[in-house]
Amino acid sequence: MAVRQVTEAIELSEVKDLGNLSKPEVLTGAQILIKALEAEGVDTVFGYPGGAVLAIYDCLYESNIRHILTRHEQGAVHAADGYARATGKPGVCIATSGPGATNLVTGIANAYMDSVPLIAITGQVSLDMVGKDSFQEADITGITLPITKYGYLVKDVKDLARIVREAFYIATTGRPGPVIIDIPKDICTQKAEFMYPPEIDLPGYQLKPYRNGKQINRAAQAIMRAKKPVIYAGGGVIASGAHRELLELAEKLNIPVTITLMGKGSIPEDHPLCLGMLGMHGTCYANYAVSECDLLLAVGVRFDDRVTGRVDTFAPNATIIHIDIDPAEIGKNVPVDIPIVGDVKLALRDLLKLVEPRERRDWLDTIEEWRRRYPLHYEDDNNGRLKPQYVIEQIYEITRGDAYITTEVGQHQMWAAQYYRCRKPRSFISSGGLGTMGFGLPAAIGVQIAHPEATVFDIAGDGSVQMTSQELATIAQYNLPIKVAILNNQYLGMVRQWQELFFNKRYSQSEVLGPDFVKLAEAYGIEAVRVTKREEVRPALERALATKKPFLLDFWVEREENVFPMVPPGGSLNKMLGR
Repeated sequence: MAVRQVTEAIELSEVKDLGNLSKPEVLTGAQILIKALEAEGVDTVFGYPGGAVLAIYDCLYESNIRHILTRHEQGAVHAADGYARATGKPGVCIATSGPGATNLVTGIANAYMDSVPLIAITGQVSLDMVGKDSFQEADITGITLPITKYGYLVKDVKDLARIVREAFYIATTGRPGPVIIDIPKDICTQKAEFMYPPEIDLPGYQLKPYRNGKQINRAAQAIMRAKKPVIYAGGGVIASGAHRELLELAEKLNIPVTITLMGKGSIPEDHPLCLGMLGMHGTCYANYAVSECDLLLAVGVRFDDRVTGRVDTFAPNATIIHIDIDPAEIGKNVPVDIPIVGDVKLALRDLLKLVEPRERRDWLDTIEEWRRRYPLHYEDDNNGRLKPQYVIEQIYEITRGDAYITTEVGQHQMWAAQYYRCRKPRSFISSGGLGTMGFGLPAAIGVQIAHPEATVFDIAGDGSVQMTSQELATIAQYNLPIKVAILNNQYLGMVRQWQELFFNKRYSQSEVLGPDFVKLAEAYGIEAVRVTKREEVRPALERALATKKPFLLDFWVEREENVFPMVPPGGSLNKMLGR
């Protein structure tokens, strides 16, 4: 089996206590798999059964592991992804061979792009039928080679326990990511002595101890010399649990913090030092600050093109310090002056020991002036027309910023990122790198399963939510109290916006006819309401929150509203439309 070279990781992470599993017993492959999942502390799996995994499902029937039956394998992998992002624990999904496995591909790529720990278990045809174009056969380890951190095809039942142990270790250590375990049908029924490995021996995946003393010293000196520094925080801050260290560093040094879409929640967004998101749809003051800064401390980010815009004009006057656990990200998109490879939390702790408190009144005053002159805004003439930004503001106010938000992908996603200010990590769940339409609804299932008492909103677009709207049935079956808020403009909104701005309003195939979402929800047994006027928004939200059941809100918003500000693709951050 060909496998991709695993990215070398830096810090050795702890592995959990596996309890007393030292007593060998003879089990089938399916039983071994379930035992191994239990040993890893898995409490929930998301999946869809089929012929090649029936033995596994038969074992699940007697297991304490909860199985959530989605209506499509893509729903299962996104739900597992949402569960992982909301908890920090690996999400687990199961699909059968062939089309079941290939239906996971988009979700696996989504998790890979956003560094989400995920275990995808797929069924395979029997070993003697592999490579013969057998019924429902697909080379899923080959197909997913570029989008997984590692992939296993199990060829001997005696290897299965070790493989599961290794898969969880690889998925959760270093830079997190998805690992696939492809299990042939006959392996599930063959028997072997089960003993869960107490230790892992992976010569090709050596985690190096964190050692960055010299570079940390250089970084600390540069930070203390800087007059106009900015911290640029991404998803790596949340993945490493470094949000407290980030806030302490920012407050100690009075450095403003701008965040990426994946970094939402890494600092409370109502904090005076928070500049909100930067990049294509970032705030003007964040983009101006990065364009004018003399030092950029990039923490757990990858300099995505949606953030940098035109690279040669990105932070042109800044000394750039980049902290990231993946050495492959250092210098990949933007030249870096001081690279620090390692866990973000450890690096920030080391920095905190070396820096002294610093006032930066002039720099903060300059930013406050930009914030005053160029705030996030939209035209709300209060004539009853429904603005999508207003809907999100009301969701923020009624939940007091304490809800878990999932999003689909498009205009509504950017409005949610702009107007819903997160106060805690792991509370804003969105598809960043891959930009996967249809992600938010099934991801909300995973989030609600992980946090059954929490308020969970899926902020959706009418085009995007139709990609996976069959998962309303899953929400109804398990009575998950998810609130689905659709910003319905009968367009593929972001496509239409680009056509308006860059293609002379030639709206080619961007107007979409959706279903009656209220009737659709009711068909699944979900209460729903349509909202067309400004004054109806708050009562509708109050009604949705008053119920402990799922609820769908179909907001008919102004059709040709645009997301501003906007940096044109390939443009410079300081040249924004609609500022």
